[in-house]
Amino acid sequence: MKTISLVYISLSGNTESFVTRLKDYLLSQYEGIEVQKIHIKDLVKEGQDFYEMEHPYIAFLPTYLEGGNGVDNGDVEILTTPVGDFIAYGDNASKCFGVVGSGNRNFNNQYCLTAKQYSQRFGFPVLADFEMRGMLGDIKHVAAIIADLYELES
Repeated sequence: MKTISLVYISLSGNTESFVTRLKDYLLSQYEGIEVQKIHIKDLVKEGQDFYEMEHPYIAFLPTYLEGGNGVDNGDVEILTTPVGDFIAYGDNASKCFGVVGSGNRNFNNQYCLTAKQYSQRFGFPVLADFEMRGMLGDIKHVAAIIADLYELES
């Protein structure tokens, strides 16, 4: 059985909704898989220590920034920094296939900017993005990427 690990943080419920629907979709399309959801917010809230991932994983990261415009006068990541701390822990960065960013397109250049910054910081790709809670097409797109990365057969 292959374990698919989805590491994420959800503050408004949008990322939680997407990851849950993605898990359900993956389980309905592929046999012989287990989908593990790791909500970093829960680890922090429960006072659990970060740990090294045993399996490769995909990170899901919403965009929460303050200050600047994300282009020429800076910005500060807020609220999602525990995801970066988790990825930086031990050898976790090398086990990350990449990041899926989410946000609101109304913020123009800041849309999914945190995911792009993590890509540069840790050296893994931005695999995909989705707006708000994402649509079924977004879920199918991300599921296809996961199927390729994990070499799944339907």
